[in-house]
Amino acid sequence: MDIRVIIKIHELISAKRAGNSEDLSDRLGVSVRTVYNYITYMKMELNAPITYDSQNRKYRYERECELNFKG
Repeated sequence: MDIRVIIKIHELISAKRAGNSEDLSDRLGVSVRTVYNYITYMKMELNAPITYDSQNRKYRYERECELNFKG
């Protein structure tokens, strides 16, 4: 996992600009499968409350989420 990609996904979701997997794939320059892997990692390992809003076709946080990678 590349921490820079995780930070970018977090920033996009926090700003409500993540879109769907295809949108994230284009923005991040990775495959859709890689986006799924990152989202799963963030949910399972970082406990990020990420959900997919199928009505609006975008990823979002269920509640406020702060991921701190700075020491």
